[in-house]
Amino acid sequence: MYISELAIKPKYFEFDMMGIIYHAHYLGWFEAGRTKLIEDLGLNYIHMEQAGYISPVQEMKVEYRKGIRYGDEVLLRTWIKENGGVKTVYSYEVLNGQGELCVLGTSVHYVVRREDFKPVQFKKIFPDWYARFAEASE
Repeated sequence: MYISELAIKPKYFEFDMMGIIYHAHYLGWFEAGRTKLIEDLGLNYIHMEQAGYISPVQEMKVEYRKGIRYGDEVLLRTWIKENGGVKTVYSYEVLNGQGELCVLGTSVHYVVRREDFKPVQFKKIFPDWYARFAEASE
């Protein structure tokens, strides 16, 4: 299984009044992790869009275990949990500078036609992507 890693330096505006990362910012971090994972696999999401397809989020789950505080180093780990012919599930871990697990997450995505949001078979429309995802998820 391939795990993509992304170092993140949290910005001051991402913190809430309690001095921890505001919960919604993790969703943006997860997107950055997915993008890096796709690029690490030699792919580029813009090519999917140029072909007339997009891969929207269908479901997002986030489990908060420990707050990230201002000045903490952050490591985001992203991998493909499930690579179906239609659905892809990504998993995420956010660790602080001490290597402590702070946040767990998953997101579920389907490939759809941009014009009408009709789901398509990822495996058929993008066989190269599917094959790389299959290799990376083993």
